Amino acid sequence: MMAAVAWMRGAAGVVVLSAVALGAVGCSDGEGTPSGAVSSAASAVKSAGEAVSSAAAEASRAAESAAAVAKDKLAGVKDGVDAKDETSLGPVTTDADGYTTVPVTVQNTDDATKSFAVQVELKDEAGNLIDTVVVTITNVAGKGTGQGTARSTHKLSGTVTAQTGTALRY
Repeated sequence: MMAAVAWMRGAAGVVVLSAVALGAVGCSDGEGTPSGAVSSAASAVKSAGEAVSSAAAEASRAAESAAAVAKDKLAGVKDGVDAKDETSLGPVTTDADGYTTVPVTVQNTDDATKSFAVQVELKDEAGNLIDTVVVTITNVAGKGTGQGTARSTHKLSGTVTAQTGTALRY
């Protein structure tokens, strides 16, 4: 999504430059005033700007929705203890369907079998939250290790990083 926004911003810049170039080479109605070509270019720039704003708003709504779902899932965990230090994330990749995935590993430091709920926050290159998911890793043996995979709720583009938000052992 963010690459699409960047592409649209670039396209808007190209349209602006084209409009300036057309005006500079003398496109006019014969009296030295700008012709319809420049007016059309200005309209295209406005349209591209509206598309960028719409795409940014859509991305923001998707991230907010995913965050709300994650918050609800974590709220459902009873008697959970902070396990952020017992959680590690692997490299961010894209699966065959185009969704972002991140391996999640948990270390159960308790003697009893426990489960984990791990919130994985996915961010763009500017550090903006673009998606968040909760991975549940169940029945991790006492003093054992468990693994799971976080998968984005929608297709992401551009450089994506991952970090652990909240991690609970219960």
